[in-house]
Amino acid sequence: MSPQTETKASVGFKAGVKEYKLNYYTPEYETKDTDILAAFRVTPQPGVPPEEAGAAVAAESSTGTWTTVWTDGLTSLDRYKGRCYHIEPVPGEETQFIAYVAYPLDLFEEGSVTNMFTSIVGNVFGFKALAALRLEDLRIPPAYTKTLQGPPHGIQVERDKLNKYGRPLLGCTIKPKLGLSAKNYGRAVYECLRGGLDFTKDDENVNSQPFMRWRDRFLFCAEAIYKSQAETGEIKGHYLNATAGTC
Repeated sequence: MSPQTETKASVGFKAGVKEYKLNYYTPEYETKDTDILAAFRVTPQPGVPPEEAGAAVAAESSTGTWTTVWTDGLTSLDRYKGRCYHIEPVPGEETQFIAYVAYPLDLFEEGSVTNMFTSIVGNVFGFKALAALRLEDLRIPPAYTKTLQGPPHGIQVERDKLNKYGRPLLGCTIKPKLGLSAKNYGRAVYECLRGGLDFTKDDENVNSQPFMRWRDRFLFCAEAIYKSQAETGEIKGHYLNATAGTC
């Protein structure tokens, strides 16, 4: 490689750690109505300025890394990066600050709370420049909330399915939430529905554990529903937890 080539290759890509505040602390930035805004309580490590700590949070939760890489030139970091636009001290706490960070909407997958929180409250909480970090507040703009589909139907559809109108729907969660066999769980569902409740539901901790597999619970709950319906003449229901790979 010629000396001239070596010189060109080194321009703009000097190895080493870069200060985050050079690119991610932007006090002049004016937030947009479409920005997702987060307020973090930041406790920097000794010797780390609050501006650097706030910028580190903005960087590591968006497009930043600890040094410059050549692929930075293949995208528009100004369009996608998070920005720490304001820092203020926490009253009565000498070592704590509130860092305000703005995230552009295009940084996140539409309709995905999981993707959004993976960035905002993800591995940034293990960052070495910070002694402690806590998300204090979050503003999610309508432009993003409108992409969240929400539940497939609401209370009116539930009333239609149960054929119950003009009064509150009565239900309960089966307890103890963990430890019952599928057969005993189904028995509890039957007793509740036969006793007058409109529906029962799984606790969020109930998935498909060794003491009660999901399919077994489904079968015994279905039996309980059909039996209570036959005896009461009313439509009954049970809400099964299907928030994990339990089928």
